[in-house]
Amino acid sequence: MIVRRAQQRDFPGFLSLAAEVEHWFGPMVDEPGFHSAVERHIRRSTALVAVSPEAEAVARAGLLGGMLFDRRTPVQHIDWLVVSAHARGRGVGRALVAEAVRRFVQAPGALEVVTFGADHPGAVASGGRVFYERLGFSPAEAREPGPEGGSRQVYRRTVS
Repeated sequence: MIVRRAQQRDFPGFLSLAAEVEHWFGPMVDEPGFHSAVERHIRRSTALVAVSPEAEAVARAGLLGGMLFDRRTPVQHIDWLVVSAHARGRGVGRALVAEAVRRFVQAPGALEVVTFGADHPGAVASGGRVFYERLGFSPAEAREPGPEGGSRQVYRRTVS
């Protein structure tokens, strides 16, 4: 697997990833705001993608995973992280987070992500909460429900 900065040619891949998780996160694929966010992160070099070496060799847009990162300090944010259903459980999410930490995270401070609340149907099905806990994040305060109405919670990791 190759983790690299996203390029404009990866935009369709972000939309494909978004389509896989709209049932958990709400509409994205047809939302101009989501399109703008992805394009802004690509321009700022704060979007990362994971691709297979084979896909990279032929410049194919199929992504194993993608991430949008906000590197403002002292609290830095994983704005969006999705791993394709066919690639889950293979270390793609872990590799994306590791690369973001290597490239972007500055100490001292904190790294945050908003994920599903404990009662959200996606909390178990996606494995998101367990994933972040295994990476050293701890549950913190609740957030406003997502656009689909499901609960959300901040997960935080201290950076020192």
